[in-house]
Formats: sequence, C-alpha cells, structure tokens
Amino acid sequence: MTGDRIPTKLLARRILPNADPALLRQLGCREGERSLGIFTTDCDDVSYAALDEATKKAAVRVVYARSMYAGAGNASTRLAGEFIGILAGAEPEQVRAGLEAAADYLENDAAFYSADEQNSVVYFAHCIARTGSYLSEQAKVPEGAALAYLIAPPLEATVGLDAALKAADVELRVFYGPPSETNFAGGLLTGDQAACRAACEAFARAVCGVAAQPLCC
Repeated sequence: MTGDRIPTKLLARRILPNADPALLRQLGCREGERSLGIFTTDCDDVSYAALDEATKKAAVRVVYARSMYAGAGNASTRLAGEFIGILAGAEPEQVRAGLEAAADYLENDAAFYSADEQNSVVYFAHCIARTGSYLSEQAKVPEGAALAYLIAPPLEATVGLDAALKAADVELRVFYGPPSETNFAGGLLTGDQAACRAACEAFARAVCGVAAQPLCC
C-alpha cells in the first residue's frame, strides 16, 4: 500500500581480519588498513547511506561500494543481491563495529517506501542530518552537512527532483541520471536540515503523484 516501508535485507557479511596485501592494494587501502568488512544486500541506495553511517560510528573507511546491474529482482545468485560494500579499518574490532552500525541503519533507519497501492512504484526520500566521510566525499560537501538522498524510477525521479529543488533552498550536488545500474535515477541535494527534509517531502509527494496518475497530461 501507499506509504508502506520496504525493508532492506542483509544477505551476507564477512570480516577479513588480516586481508592479503594484494587485495588491499587493489581496493586502495591506506597504510595500516589491514582488516576488511564485506556485506551484500538487496537494496543499493539504503546501503550506501548505511555505509556512510558506519563511518560515523566506527574508525572505518569505505573502500568499495557498487550496485549490481538490473537490481535485486534480477540478482545472479542468492547472496549477490543489489549491492556490495567493503569497509576497511586497522583492526577487526573496528570493522565489526562498522558492519554492526550499517546493519542497524538498514534495519531501523533508512528505507524505500511504496508510492502506490500495489507496491509497484517505490522511492527513497531520506534526509541525512549529518554526513559521514563517505557521502561527504560523494557530494563534495563538508563532513557533517545535511543531505537529501532522493531516488525513484527514472521519470518519477526526474519529476521529483524538480519538485524538491523548487520546494526548498537546496542545491543539487549529484545527479544520478537514468538509468542507473538498477534502472532508477535521483540525486543528492544539500542545504540545512529543514530544507533537506522539505526537499524529501516534496520529492515523495511528486513521486506518489506520478504513480497515482501516470498519464495525467
């Protein structure tokens, strides 16, 4: 139904307490980063936000984060899902803390929501009150800035971004033009927290409006 929360499922995770130096080099790990935490999920955008949360809760850095092509509904294997993320840290305990922070965020914070009664159109309109190191780097904003993380199917996202930019004093920092790897679109907008929340609300209304009347004009 419209407004239903669509939970993200953590599919698999592992800690490599002392990863091989060749692998660490390929991942761009820094000196002293010898432990890795790896996880897959069935939702990419929620997981990117969860990675950012991990950098705020633990002494870890995101060294790899990718979406799987075509999305979780077309996953190649049972545990591949839609996303893989890798955290690096000096010690296994730091990586474990990062993975736990990401898992908690997946379960209790960020989520996609349904834009129609059939749950056939979904969207992500999530206000991040304070960015960590990962999304700050992606959006080229200072750590601790507020972001509106907005994602939806291609047409809905384009209409929604326009509505969000007009509704609040926000700046579009990253545009995910359609189609993304998972055939969605969206962007990262920045402003103060109130503006980012207003942008999220405007985006959600616009996406739901398209879902309700896709051929209105």
